[in-house]
Amino acid sequence: MMIKKVFVAVLMTAALAGCETQTEGQQRATTGALIGGAGGALVGQAIGGNTKSTVIGAASGALLGAVVGSATTPQRRGEQLCRYRDRYGQIYTAPCDDRYYNGNY
Repeated sequence: MMIKKVFVAVLMTAALAGCETQTEGQQRATTGALIGGAGGALVGQAIGGNTKSTVIGAASGALLGAVVGSATTPQRRGEQLCRYRDRYGQIYTAPCDDRYYNGNY
């Protein structure tokens, strides 16, 4: 019975994680919480062998996974504008691409 509850919780979390309105940091935190919660539940069950330890492990793993997922989100650089020339000779400005940040321009 516990496996069914965990499976339903995982499916519900996965459905919520697919929201398009989330930022990259929120998506990473949600994914980290999902993976951490599942891993924590497995470890809690393996160590304690009862429902209380499974719930504590799942909660701890979800919290740790959310923190790690959020903390490892790459920080966006400020929107630098670069000048480009198209094939017709027109000069235009657009956000800089990776060549600018890597020094390969």
